Amino acid sequence: MTEYCMQCRKKLDFLDIGAFRKFIDRNSTRYLCRACLAKRLQLPEAVLNEKIEQFRKQGCTLFL
Repeated sequence: MTEYCMQCRKKLDFLDIGAFRKFIDRNSTRYLCRACLAKRLQLPEAVLNEKIEQFRKQGCTLFL
């Protein structure tokens, strides 16, 4: 099933979903894209992407 950002309706990928679950709510069934999530967290999107990469390297299963 294809998921879409609940704010801007952009098609989501597994990194968008994983990031939302990591930073907001692991049990959520509705998500924000990384751009909208970065705005909500008041971070530059580049910083959010760096954190995602760090978690991937650590083996976080939300980003595999």
